[in-house]
Amino acid sequence: MTQISLALVDADALSRPKWRDLLESRADFLWLGEASSAETGLALIEQTRPDVALIDLALTERNGIALTAEIKARSWPTRILILTLDSQPRSVLGAFGAGADSYCLKDIRPELLTEAINATHRGQTWIDPAVARVLLTALTGALPENNQSGANFGLTEREREILQLVVDGLSNAEIAQKLYITVGTVKTHVRNILHKLGADDRTQAAVRALRSGLAQ
Repeated sequence: MTQISLALVDADALSRPKWRDLLESRADFLWLGEASSAETGLALIEQTRPDVALIDLALTERNGIALTAEIKARSWPTRILILTLDSQPRSVLGAFGAGADSYCLKDIRPELLTEAINATHRGQTWIDPAVARVLLTALTGALPENNQSGANFGLTEREREILQLVVDGLSNAEIAQKLYITVGTVKTHVRNILHKLGADDRTQAAVRALRSGLAQ
């Protein structure tokens, strides 16, 4: 099994053990270390060159956006996943403008964080569904209601039901439990949804669902 190497930069002394315990326990991840400030974080990433660095925005000395920009400026292969409490559109846009690859909020479910890390490592952009809502609202002024665009992409009622749950941030296992169906059935529906929406991943599907009014 090829492990994904990880490093964490987070000033919150209460958060760091939580993420360390969660991620270090997984066989598919290799924990390289953690830092509590932008400067020590930069040194850690320079020394270890993790596949994915999880970076908070609220850092000392300089914020996570500035740290992300510095890392990207050095052309290191490390991908950046922002892990923060900050859901403000200005912060989200600033992070992606600095070169961040993905953006998650700290209340993310463990299984979704794992999904986000894997997607980020594959070169995909993963955006927390809650952040996608905020971002779309900021960019468009207001999300469309009642499918004003008129597009339903040929989704069945069951697929629309599952799409809403994807937008709400539920994992496949949680969707299966809620709808009393198997995880395999959920995966099949999600694949069909992605195909019909022309989306590469769940994040793109959520964004398109919100933009078109298929989900709220």
